[in-house]
Amino acid sequence: MSATPSQTGFPSSAPPLGPERAVAWPSRTVRTLANGMQVVLAEQRTFPKIAVELFFRSGNSRVALSTPDIAELTARVVRTGTLSRKSRQIEEDLRRMGASLATSAGADSSAIAISGLSEFAPQILEMVADLAQRASFPPEEFERERRQRVEELKIERTTPGFLARERFRRILFRESPYAVIAPTEAQVESYAVEELVAFYRENYVPSNALLVAVGDFASAEMLQLIEKTFGDWKTVTAHPFSVPSVPPGRGRSVDLVHLPGAVQAEVFVGNLALNRQSPDWHRAVLTNAIYGGAFNSRLIANIREQKGYTYSPRSAFHALRHAGYFSVHAAVRNEVVAASLTEIFYEIDRMRSLPVTENELKDAANYLSGAFSLGVGTQDGLLGQLSTVYLDNLPEDYLETFREKIRVLTAQDVLLCARRYFDSPNMRIVVVGDRAQIESQAALFGEVRVHDAQGAQLA
Repeated sequence: MSATPSQTGFPSSAPPLGPERAVAWPSRTVRTLANGMQVVLAEQRTFPKIAVELFFRSGNSRVALSTPDIAELTARVVRTGTLSRKSRQIEEDLRRMGASLATSAGADSSAIAISGLSEFAPQILEMVADLAQRASFPPEEFERERRQRVEELKIERTTPGFLARERFRRILFRESPYAVIAPTEAQVESYAVEELVAFYRENYVPSNALLVAVGDFASAEMLQLIEKTFGDWKTVTAHPFSVPSVPPGRGRSVDLVHLPGAVQAEVFVGNLALNRQSPDWHRAVLTNAIYGGAFNSRLIANIREQKGYTYSPRSAFHALRHAGYFSVHAAVRNEVVAASLTEIFYEIDRMRSLPVTENELKDAANYLSGAFSLGVGTQDGLLGQLSTVYLDNLPEDYLETFREKIRVLTAQDVLLCARRYFDSPNMRIVVVGDRAQIESQAALFGEVRVHDAQGAQLA
C-alpha cells in the first residue's frame, strides 16, 4: 500500500507564490551625439563584462522588393574585414579581449554586437566603430558568404517550418516589403559585392544609428569614450523609408505548399494585427498568453495535452516597425490536420465569445511578469529590451511600467482584445505537407491554392 503525502511529509500541491519582487533598474543615460547617433547606457556592475550593440534602423524590408537579403548578406560580410584588419586579425583581437562578435539583419534593423571584458571597453568600442565605418568587403569573403547562403536556401526549401512562414507572409502582406522573408537561389547567385557596399554606405550612417551599452562601467566615463570613438564619424542623412499599410483580407483563404513524402504537416493560421506602438499592445500580450503563448495556455492544453495532435503549438503577436500580425503554428500528424485546425479555431472563437476566468487571468499575468523579470536580469536581456524601446520609439518608462500595466488588465480587456485582433472570419491558413495526405482536409476550410516549394502555383 502506497503512502499518502501526509504520511511521507511531502506536500500534495505547489506552494503559493510569494510577493512579487521589485526590479532593481540600473542607472540609464540617453544622449544623441552631434552627428545624430543615439546612445543609451545602462550600468549593470555585478560582474566585469560589457555588452555593446550598434543598431542601424534599416533591414531587409528596405530592399526586399528589389534585392531580398542584401541587408543580411551585408551584415555577414561586414565582420570579415576592415581597411586595417583582415578576418584573421579580427578573430585574434576578439580572443585577446575575451570578446565575442555577432552581426545580423532583421526586417527593420541591422546590428553589430560585441560583448567582452569591461577592461577592454576602449578596444571593443574601437572595433565596433571600425566595422561600422571602414568595412572593406573582401571579394573572397563575399563569395564564401554568398555560396553559403545559396546552400542554406536549398536546405530551407525542404523545411516545412520555413516554407509555411514564407507562404504565410506572402499571402498576409501581399505587395508589401514585409511579404518577403528570403530570396531565391537565383537572386543570391546574381548579387554583386557592389550592392552590399551600396547598402552599407547608405544605411550604416550615424543619423541612422542607435548604440546601446550595458555592463560594468561608469556612464559619464563611457559617454566620454563613445564621444571620442564615434564623435568624428561624418554626418550622413539616411534616406527615409516607410512601408505602406496593407488592407486586411476578406474571408478565409487556404494555401497548401506541396512537400512530397512529408510525414507530418506544418500549419500556420493568422491575420494582420498591431505593433508595439498600439495602445492595445499590453492587452494583446496578455490575451495571447492565455490563448497559446504560454505553456499552460488553452491551445496547448487542448491539442497537446488532451488530444496529442502536436508537441508544441504556439501563438504570438509579431511586431514589425510599420505593421504587425498574429499567428498560430503547429506541426501535426498528417491525419489530424483538419482536427487540429478545428481546435485552433474553436479556441480562437471561445476567446472571442466568453470572458476568461480570473484564475487564467492571474496565471497569465504571473507568467508574463516573471518572464519579463528574468529577461531583464542579464546584460543581453536588458540590452535587447532597451533596444526595443528606442528602436520602436516607445515611452521612456515602457520597461518600468510593463508589469504594472499587465496586472491591471481585466477579463473584459482580454475579451475586447480577442474580438479586435483574433480575426477568425478572415484568417489566412497555410498548410505544408504531402498534397495527397492533406489536401482534402485543408479543403474543409476553403478553396485550396496549391504551391510548390519554390512558390509556383500548381494545378
